[in-house]
Amino acid sequence: MRQAAATTIGLGMRNLPFAMVPGHPTALTTEELKRNILEVTLPGVIENLTQDPAVSAQVKPEPRARDIIFSGGFKAVNHYFYEHELSDSLPIVPPVIADVEAFLRFTDRAPDAVLGIVKPDNRAATVWSVAVNGVMAGCLPEHMPILVAVVEAMVDPKYGVEHSGNTPSGETLILLNGPIIKELGFNYSGGVLRDGFLPNTTIGRFWRLYLRNVAGFLPQKTDKATYGNTWRVVGAENEDALAGIGWEPICAEMGYARGDNTVMIARYTGGDVAASVTGSTPEEIMPFLADVVLRQAASWQLMFTVGPAQGTLRPLLLLTPILAETIARAGWSKMDVKRYLYDHARIPAWKLERQLRDWTRKSVWNLKQEAELGNIPKAFYESDDPERMVPVVSRPEDFMIAVTGDLLRNDAYVFAHNGLLGYPVAKTIQLPANWAQLLAERG
Repeated sequence: MRQAAATTIGLGMRNLPFAMVPGHPTALTTEELKRNILEVTLPGVIENLTQDPAVSAQVKPEPRARDIIFSGGFKAVNHYFYEHELSDSLPIVPPVIADVEAFLRFTDRAPDAVLGIVKPDNRAATVWSVAVNGVMAGCLPEHMPILVAVVEAMVDPKYGVEHSGNTPSGETLILLNGPIIKELGFNYSGGVLRDGFLPNTTIGRFWRLYLRNVAGFLPQKTDKATYGNTWRVVGAENEDALAGIGWEPICAEMGYARGDNTVMIARYTGGDVAASVTGSTPEEIMPFLADVVLRQAASWQLMFTVGPAQGTLRPLLLLTPILAETIARAGWSKMDVKRYLYDHARIPAWKLERQLRDWTRKSVWNLKQEAELGNIPKAFYESDDPERMVPVVSRPEDFMIAVTGDLLRNDAYVFAHNGLLGYPVAKTIQLPANWAQLLAERG
């Protein structure tokens, strides 16, 4: 109810009435649900339809971009931002106008340019607001082109920012490609997704601050994550290792070329490490990786493979350079790895149907029927044998692979994707015309 009330503000329907359905529908018996609807929900619906809605309270207008909302010392500013739900509870850098303008020098976009509209608050994502939240997150001015590209990806309808507060608690990972990785000192080696490296850490934090302050996702209000993941440190690919083995970077999977400065975003609910992947050949290495993929991707996310949002499950596999080099040495391409995972990371057909029918209660679950209608790939119905093995993604290309991490560790990491609710989107990082001069001035 609180989420609905908060969301309607952004939709311009501040006094929209609601009728409660007590309890969680899937945790109630049929009789309990029927009784609750007839005794509680239905009277509420009738009351809402037969009475004038209450007059909505007047909402104080938001400050304009350059308005000063508070003046004071560091502690006072942080207290104000926390009390007004403008921070993630960690200390923020007070966004004074001089610092914001320093960020704006690193983009050729106008400060008031609108990159898109973000839900649930339906607020304009402006270049100015990007700079403000970049300052707050502790980013540096030269990070501004990346921040702009990140927000451009955020507002892309394919990504689905409106689902950022959904209950499975997914959190977005930002992956970086291009010369800008070395230019700005991003970590792409040991501890690549751990905090401690300023560019990786602060830009990851920026994402969550922007979701809070501009999109309007507030915990226990519009953000209804059941458990929650905190913001993720930015990942950067090891493009030297990729070039050495002839594999394309992950930006190429998104339609860009090697050497392009790009960001890719996608939302993941969690992950699992494959530690000490022993083997000197792909045949020795890949069974372990396929097993870890199954442990992460073969759960409720399968609804994004053949359910209502079929074909949108995109698990991400991170390989350390030494693993990628060992696999490539045998002549395997990145596509070969994907085909192996598609062919070997499989589950019995009855298990997939049970997951969709009984455990997530989806209307699409009969693989035979859906295949005969032409709604799903034939690989999901090659016989009537319930023990036949079926893939966990719709096609081999749906697996995504990035190479990064400690140079001397034979580890991998699999991220469980959130499907349609955070679909992978990539954008070009547009550098200002005087980029080299600005970097030189910054030293």
